[in-house]
Amino acid sequence: MRFIRFILLTLFALVVIIPMMIVVLTTFKSTSEVFSNILGLPSSLSFKNYVSIFTEQPMSRYFMNSVIVTFFSVTLTLLFATLIAYSVTRMFGWIGVIIFSLFTLGMMVPAQVNMIPLYQLVYNLGLTNSLLGLILVNIAVTMPVAIFIITGFMKSIPKSLFEAATIDGASEFKMYYKIALPLSLPSIAATAIFLCVMHWNDLLYPLLFITNNDYKTLPLALLEFQGEYATNYPLLFTGVLIASAPMILAYLFLQRYFIAGITAGSVKG
Repeated sequence: MRFIRFILLTLFALVVIIPMMIVVLTTFKSTSEVFSNILGLPSSLSFKNYVSIFTEQPMSRYFMNSVIVTFFSVTLTLLFATLIAYSVTRMFGWIGVIIFSLFTLGMMVPAQVNMIPLYQLVYNLGLTNSLLGLILVNIAVTMPVAIFIITGFMKSIPKSLFEAATIDGASEFKMYYKIALPLSLPSIAATAIFLCVMHWNDLLYPLLFITNNDYKTLPLALLEFQGEYATNYPLLFTGVLIASAPMILAYLFLQRYFIAGITAGSVKG
């Protein structure tokens, strides 16, 4: 069984590593080299594609747009989701169950179903071609997922802690940020990483609401390297690598929080 497990893990690692190596090597090639030998090594270690993508394209602007949209979308979603999750867990009886169910119903509706009414709403509010409109849409779309994850963890917090705090005269808001938030940090961190990946890689909503180059995000900007009859693969793969680097680094530094958030509620009684 150990040998079979080793073989399967090795095959899985190769499936992941080989495409990544192709992407990295292609960023150092020219277009002719890519079509002549896509699996071969580049003839020289040239950073021309990295220079071109920032000089010929406003990549720094696209990068900052993605940073702004992701930061505010994740921060505000977590703020509202933790407040709602705490309120739901503190409600007794059917009221809390009904409110929680109404929020989680949003997870059952595919994003593609809402495109036309959502675009009409954003257009009527005058928020198309703006980062604010994109942030508000991201918050509304991912709020049910965040509430579902954080509520599940907050329910595992012993009620005796809140009862003791109530006896000591603590207000609901004080119990929220003194008890609920600190104890829920693993779950919040896991949710934050999940939301970061969703918002950073999102293409559907920027493609739907953004047409002005000044407000394009990285995934939307990468479409400019893909034409109807020709595609600049070296620049496209360079952009993909630049867009993926922040998420890879964030996961490497925060993976222990992500794993802790996934397993945090598994040992609680």
